Amino acid sequence: MSDSPDDRQVPPSDDADVQEADWVEVEWLDDIGDSGFFGSDDLDDDDLLEDSDGETVVFTYDATVRPGDDRMAELLRTGDVEVLGIMPWSSNGAYLVDVRSGDDHAPAVYKPESGEQPLWDFPGGLWRREVAAYDLSAAMGFDLVPPTVTRLDAPDGPGSLQAFVPAQFEHHYFTLRDDPTHGTAFRQLCAFDLVANSTDRKGGHCLVDGAGRVWAIDNGLTFHVEFKVRTVLWDFAGEPLPGDVAEALERLLDGGLPRSFDDLLDVHEREATLHRAQALLSTAQFPHDHTGRRYPWPLV
Repeated sequence: MSDSPDDRQVPPSDDADVQEADWVEVEWLDDIGDSGFFGSDDLDDDDLLEDSDGETVVFTYDATVRPGDDRMAELLRTGDVEVLGIMPWSSNGAYLVDVRSGDDHAPAVYKPESGEQPLWDFPGGLWRREVAAYDLSAAMGFDLVPPTVTRLDAPDGPGSLQAFVPAQFEHHYFTLRDDPTHGTAFRQLCAFDLVANSTDRKGGHCLVDGAGRVWAIDNGLTFHVEFKVRTVLWDFAGEPLPGDVAEALERLLDGGLPRSFDDLLDVHEREATLHRAQALLSTAQFPHDHTGRRYPWPLV
């Protein structure tokens, strides 16, 4: 725990992206081993929410490169990474980090494989699916997932590094879905989740930044071979696929999956992804959940 965490704060930005919501609470760390995630099989909520003094610290967003900037992915791939603290309420080890290269810097979320909790239905290495989700979103032309890259040289080993979104954290899918300005993004996200086989699309995983752009985070539970979709985005069931969605599916099927998928997913997962894209395009409409059970819990 830092002796002077306030030294790491900066004044709130006047930038439109951040002035609506420029902070989150994190636990500052002097040593990544203090988190309790690395090498621990026995975690509880106290490991996530409190340090040894039972305190959290306000983090103020400060960046020269924003999530939507073209330079962000390269910064994440090549910048020096410093772990700042633990992201609260994460079921796996998710860390707020500072990424710097020359004069450029930005906060990001680091999800190392060493901090993952074992799941019975997904293999280890969920971080690879985070990266694959970003690559799929970009390949479909949706750009809904914040830039997310592979870092093998990160502080505690291989994992994903995702641009931190300075969101209006009081909002989520259920507060945003009736706003017509988000209709295109949410229909794109609905299609993306069906193709990616998103198993945990909670309402709180849909963020909106200060400029009104929708982002989709927490994409680790994706790309399973078995159809396991659980999402809150069922409002469009029965609607015809919008033209941009149909075109994105055709482009994906014609051009194939991103090359990165060869290293991120196994051959069966890749084949299943294309099969889901073909099935959605063939039906030409968003499907219904006839079971009534394909929702995550909690919903937000």
